[in-house]
Amino acid sequence: MTTRGSGSPNDMVVRTASIAAEVAALNAAEVDAKSRFPQETFAALKADRLLSTAVPTAYGGDGAGMLDLGMQCAKLAQGCGASGMVLAMHHIQVACIARHAADSAYFQRYMRENLVQRQELVASITSENGTFGDTRSSVCAVVVDGDEMSLEKDATTVSYGAHADAQLVTCRRVADAAASDQVMVLFEKDQYTLAQTGTWDTLGMCGTCSPGAKFSGRGAAAQILPGAYADSSAQTMVPYSHILWSALWSGIASDAIARAATFVRAEARRKPGTVPANATRLARAHVDLQTMRNNWESCAREFDDLTSADDANAREELGTMGWALKMNQLKMASSEMGPRLCHEALQIIGIMGYKNDSKFSVGRHYRDLLSASLMVSNERIAAKSASMLLVFKDE
Repeated sequence: MTTRGSGSPNDMVVRTASIAAEVAALNAAEVDAKSRFPQETFAALKADRLLSTAVPTAYGGDGAGMLDLGMQCAKLAQGCGASGMVLAMHHIQVACIARHAADSAYFQRYMRENLVQRQELVASITSENGTFGDTRSSVCAVVVDGDEMSLEKDATTVSYGAHADAQLVTCRRVADAAASDQVMVLFEKDQYTLAQTGTWDTLGMCGTCSPGAKFSGRGAAAQILPGAYADSSAQTMVPYSHILWSALWSGIASDAIARAATFVRAEARRKPGTVPANATRLARAHVDLQTMRNNWESCAREFDDLTSADDANAREELGTMGWALKMNQLKMASSEMGPRLCHEALQIIGIMGYKNDSKFSVGRHYRDLLSASLMVSNERIAAKSASMLLVFKDE
């Protein structure tokens, strides 16, 4: 694996695929079994300067669009689902900074120095005890005192928090603000502490290392992202989350189906001139996998078109009810299709797919993908979509 600087989007995906195969896949089983952070993978991504792909070119990054970022996450997830998830969440935070704080001198410097030069990893804290899973509501509030600010938050989960170089935290704008009147605040490594309050002993996605923690941080008031989190959420956080998550889930499912295909081909070689009985199931699984890929790729292309257009009306589409429904439907479809594809791969392979010590094992893939419908509960999303569909007219 060669170490290079920024390159074309296609080069970025190729380099990530190399790391997925040569590093992530080789450590995935241990990362899963020991619930440890995939440090080898992220050391390789950092060395190959692949953590700044979402940073605009004006600040030294690759300026990659949604489609390219999705392909990068999908490739990495083929080697290790947890690694793909951490990379996707990092990109989501970087995009919030790049798209909503680029006019700030502090954040311009942060992108150039911390994200591009140092290749730092950014995590987020959007969950909180007392909000019952609603990320558009906060209990805690940032306290501003002149040029300084401070914040304390009791989070239910802090994904890869102990392994990150910074935290992007949601909170109320001021102490007497409404729960939904939120902002985002960035804290660098030496500006905060995390006191772990739980463990991360989960069915899947073990390598994301996401126990609850009490956060306490102090920094400069300039580290509060300009504008309301409501705008950052609708225009960036939600679309980047649902599209990049869908991409990495398709990557996990793709590797499971690839294992099934390898198994079927091995059966065919043992009986030349015959088509194995499970080959038909494999063909049908590929139909669903293609649908899953086409779904997120279509949304990614549409997002790239909308955000690159000079037409203000095109950009405003991201705030419409129609776009919100599209994101909800993408997330629900992808999170439900992924486990079904893993289940189908298991049925095709049989006992060798069930055994953890088999090269055809899909147990880790299956368990990782079962988290998909819980990351922002599909029941919560369906309830919101149901309310919108009562008044939305698809023209």
